[in-house]
Amino acid sequence: MSSEEQRRQPDHEPEAPSTEAGEASDDQSSGEDSEQIEEPQGSASDPAYVEYLDEPSTAGDAADVEDLTEEEPGVAEEEVAALAVELEEVRRERDRYLDSLMRLKAEFDNSRKRQERERERVLMSASERLVTELLPVLDNLDRALEVEGDVREGVRATRDQFVDVLGREGLLAVASDGQDFDPNVHEAVMGMPSDEHEEGTILQTFQRGYVLNGKPIRPAKVVVAKQV
Repeated sequence: MSSEEQRRQPDHEPEAPSTEAGEASDDQSSGEDSEQIEEPQGSASDPAYVEYLDEPSTAGDAADVEDLTEEEPGVAEEEVAALAVELEEVRRERDRYLDSLMRLKAEFDNSRKRQERERERVLMSASERLVTELLPVLDNLDRALEVEGDVREGVRATRDQFVDVLGREGLLAVASDGQDFDPNVHEAVMGMPSDEHEEGTILQTFQRGYVLNGKPIRPAKVVVAKQV
């Protein structure tokens, strides 16, 4: 062999792997392959599978979700519309009540004004009638003043006529002298000791009292007996 061929050949030829080493490596690789378990496509760790779980499982569920998203606004609008109708009805009822109250108030005011006008008319009529009946009394007083001498008889007759006119109008004098004291028609101005009369008996009248149509209009001012 020439020197050039010797330079081309390597100093040491690579040793071929032994059969045992090869079998060991094959066994190790086969063991690793047996320990590695392939995950099924679409496992929980797969993002695509997670997204798939989040999506509606069936077409019916998807339709229900779509119905909810589409029907809820419609239901709210219907409720708002129903409330608006109810509110409008309440307002109309309120307006009816207010109108009725205003009408009643107007009728009450008109009735009160009519009653006041009627009362004034009655008072004017009563006053006119009373004055008409008192005119003859005034005439008799004028005649009594024209007569010379003692006018007491003329004055007494005029007074009797005057009392008769007032009596026809419902005016009555309150009985007082010798009567029991009645706080409804009597007013005690003083008390006087008396052994002859029981306590509370009226001894003297300072001013006559009068009752008009059963209603006391002026109490009689009297002196009342009291026990010593």
